[in-house]
Amino acid sequence: MTQTISVALVGEFMPSFPPHAKTNEAIDQMRSLLGLRISAEWISTCALETAAASYLQGFDAFWIAPGSPYKSLIGALNAIRYARERDIPLLGTCGGCQHVVIEYARNVLGLEDATDAEYDPYASNLVITPLSCSLVGQKMQVEIEPDSRVAAIYGSRSAFEQYYCNFGLNPAYQQRLHEAGLRIVGRDANGEARILTLPKHRFFIATLFVPQLTSSPDRPHPIIRAFFETAVG
Repeated sequence: MTQTISVALVGEFMPSFPPHAKTNEAIDQMRSLLGLRISAEWISTCALETAAASYLQGFDAFWIAPGSPYKSLIGALNAIRYARERDIPLLGTCGGCQHVVIEYARNVLGLEDATDAEYDPYASNLVITPLSCSLVGQKMQVEIEPDSRVAAIYGSRSAFEQYYCNFGLNPAYQQRLHEAGLRIVGRDANGEARILTLPKHRFFIATLFVPQLTSSPDRPHPIIRAFFETAVG
């Protein structure tokens, strides 16, 4: 019997936004590749501001989508915390990665006002800041920690990935987050964070790049495949 899994796609869905269209395409690829029935529901962050747990109960995995700033910062953080604390597979890409950092900084590091410069450029704890150079449309090399689970997923110590962002992890917070458990396992040529993970979690990976942009039926992206395989397990 074909297995069915349910995936929450957290973000404000815009059909004309390339990363969102590619997210749906990547899910179709996984349906075919893995022979799964995948129930994928786009959920606006506004719906998760209150009673998030009751809304999210029953999902097998969470994909925090590109497209920040979201309508509700709190709604996005509620979804990420729900998955993190319950050991539910989570993939955060682009804006999703940025919000994974904010959630961890607030609820693990105790930086209650940690935020993104897109929301409040004058906040005291800006863990997400403008990149020195826009990465929208750029393809760049990512060096991966050799002993990490991410390296095992890729079967490689490096990858060439495509971006769609103007913001990233503030380098001033990288070491603190890394030492607190949100491990930086992928970096660019300048040593800046590009892949973050919680090693003890079933699957908790955040990428500043957008893996769905390069995923195809012939070459499905390994991180996306691993995410869905873990959700099935």
